[in-house]
Amino acid sequence: MDIVYGRFADAQIAVLSDAELDLYERLLELPDQQVFEWVSGAQPLPADYNTPLFRRLCDFQNSEKT
Repeated sequence: MDIVYGRFADAQIAVLSDAELDLYERLLELPDQQVFEWVSGAQPLPADYNTPLFRRLCDFQNSEKT
């Protein structure tokens, strides 16, 4: 997940709002495996993490695969 977080941060950190930065930091505090399962769709995403920022992270990760 460090690669996902790092690439996303490199590409997006300059345009994130303070609120989005707070959400991003919240994601960084979670276990990598848990977030990976959400990003990959292996586990359902809890409603409190279903944010535009998380969807951007997922979209970014998926665009990196192609």
